[in-house]
Amino acid sequence: MISDRLPRALVIRPARPAETGTIADLHFRARSTYYPDGVPQGDVDWAEAWRGSIERTDGRVLCAVEHDRIVAVASFRTPDGAPADQVKLFQFHVDPGHWRAGIGTALHSACVEEWRADGRRTAVLDVHVDNRRAQSFYARQGWVPDPGNPPAEGDHHLFLAFAVPPRE
Repeated sequence: MISDRLPRALVIRPARPAETGTIADLHFRARSTYYPDGVPQGDVDWAEAWRGSIERTDGRVLCAVEHDRIVAVASFRTPDGAPADQVKLFQFHVDPGHWRAGIGTALHSACVEEWRADGRRTAVLDVHVDNRRAQSFYARQGWVPDPGNPPAEGDHHLFLAFAVPPRE
């Protein structure tokens, strides 16, 4: 199903509703690294938001698990009003203690495999302007600025696009 060329004892699988608290904690730790003044306080219950993403029938949440511990997570689906062959990567987080270990690359490859299997031709995402580490990661994976969605004045996000390669 999902990539068999994974680093170490890494398994990539669909997330489970019971894991939403763990995923929300990982999400917070990863986001905390690129907000210079700390993660903005908001009204979002991230555990509940992740539960909703996991339970959606029109999307997927994949997690990378190493030694029975979730170390990365990705969430994607077709956004409302988008072409059927487009997918949006809504969330992609690797636990900061596991950066530069190949986990993000393995999870990204698993996402691409899923997109390809679903007949997706393009993927889009937005990344915070202060998250240079993620921008570099996405560039290494082949993401480029989205020509159809340039950044708006005052927006804190860059919009990227990815051409899903066809099956070889």
